[in-house]
Amino acid sequence: MLHWLRHYRRSLLAGDISAGIVVAMMMVPQGMAYALVAGLPPVVGLYASIVPPLLYALFGSSMTQSVGPMAITSLMTGAALAAIPNVGPGLYMVLAAQLALLSGAVLLLCGLLRVGFLANFFSRPVMSGFTIGAALLIAWGQVEPLLGGSVRTLHLPSAALGLGSLAALFLARQFLAALLRAAGMRAGAADVVARLAPMFVVLGATLLVAALDLGGAGVHLTGEVPSGLPGLNLASSARHWPQLVKPALLIGFVIFLISMSAAQTLALRRQEKLQSNYELVGLGLANIGSALTGGFPVTGSISRSAVNFSAGANTPLASVISAALLALALVAPTGWLALLPLPTLAATIIVAVLGMLELSTLRTAWRYDRGDALALLATLAGVLSLGIEAGVVLGVLLSMGNLIWRASRPHIAVLGRIAGSEHFRNIERHPAQTTPDVLMLRIDANLFFGNVEAVNARIEEELQAHPDTRHLVLVMTAVSSIDTSALFGLEELNLSLRQRAIGLHLAEVKGPVVDRLRHSDLIDALNGKVFLSAAMACETLSAQ
Repeated sequence: MLHWLRHYRRSLLAGDISAGIVVAMMMVPQGMAYALVAGLPPVVGLYASIVPPLLYALFGSSMTQSVGPMAITSLMTGAALAAIPNVGPGLYMVLAAQLALLSGAVLLLCGLLRVGFLANFFSRPVMSGFTIGAALLIAWGQVEPLLGGSVRTLHLPSAALGLGSLAALFLARQFLAALLRAAGMRAGAADVVARLAPMFVVLGATLLVAALDLGGAGVHLTGEVPSGLPGLNLASSARHWPQLVKPALLIGFVIFLISMSAAQTLALRRQEKLQSNYELVGLGLANIGSALTGGFPVTGSISRSAVNFSAGANTPLASVISAALLALALVAPTGWLALLPLPTLAATIIVAVLGMLELSTLRTAWRYDRGDALALLATLAGVLSLGIEAGVVLGVLLSMGNLIWRASRPHIAVLGRIAGSEHFRNIERHPAQTTPDVLMLRIDANLFFGNVEAVNARIEEELQAHPDTRHLVLVMTAVSSIDTSALFGLEELNLSLRQRAIGLHLAEVKGPVVDRLRHSDLIDALNGKVFLSAAMACETLSAQ
């Protein structure tokens, strides 16, 4: 806060005000809808949209991130609490706040310990598979409120209102911005108005409910929404803390990933730099604030942050203005909110989450790396078949497994000299010349316990393919570290080559690697030499 507030200029104010107003209008139906996804009263979604963005504005590092309820975290909250038996409505709200408190505490602790780098172990394809699976689960869960019952027992007035709202939202998403631009509206303004379509559809449906008394016809409404600001919430259930720890850890992890994804996208467009540890602190305090005001877990929203950015937000003051307007909406009479039809809110949720079904990552991964594509599909299947929490765990395991699998199979190239130069390149890619009794291999990975056996096996294969070899040169340009297991593996290789009268030589070894090797016996026992460059090794050994 001190940074952006100290450098605040009057010219930034207009954009922050306009963005604050737009996001506040968007948050009314969205916050209430996401509270329903979590199994909570709609007003709780508004409670979770006031204090959290204020705290994030104070401590977060993104200038345009919008923090509040979000579809995936709402689904995870509902799934976590649904697994706890014998939970009545009052206790359910208490446990939702406890879940936010635990998630926030985890995020805050991670930020203070500066472990934001851990998010890098969750690959983008796996995150995409998780997001697609969660979006499909959320959309399917809204079919019954959309139709006012199951497909076989639908309630006709509810289904008409829900499907009509769904059609209006899809048409607005596809065509409204283009129509507004064709009518002469500026492109940026047209996009913002189009993104506010859910608010206009909800207002239109509310007017229709009031005019036709659809509530009396059996259409489910949000019901009475208490006016007034949320009070301080200190209620908790001591016996349920242990049951909430695991889902809180998973929700906190997903909160950080989703938020960082949204914030990084906008930061790149603004040429700004994010601080992952500040993000953890900001998100942690936002969730703690949500818990203390009767809310549930919150995160940065990709779609809402994009609206905030498009509407002109320059600093976190836009989020402060949005929070203030939502607070005013609760202080003012809230009778009209009671008429919001649940079928229309279900339609807004379905359209919002189906917008998360981006398949470009799958297409790119399928063309570029089938392993990543299969990890995406496996995560998607895990979320759909095993549930949201199991899907997150499966995604993390797949990310780590894929990383270990790749590291355990490093690329090793046979090198030859490019004619008339001192450059050595892979003989399978370039017309490079080799020396019959000198085998030069470049190891393109760090050496550690997970790949040392594979490296030695590949070396043996190349020695068998080159039976005239008298000198083996390991070109270690890409090797930045050698752990103890790999050191033993090199010592065993050195001993084996000595017995076969083959010299083992190292070339282009990085300084830090040499420094560590000096603390071992390998350098002194080496059945060969350490050369500064591959060219020097080739010239020296070819002359012997």
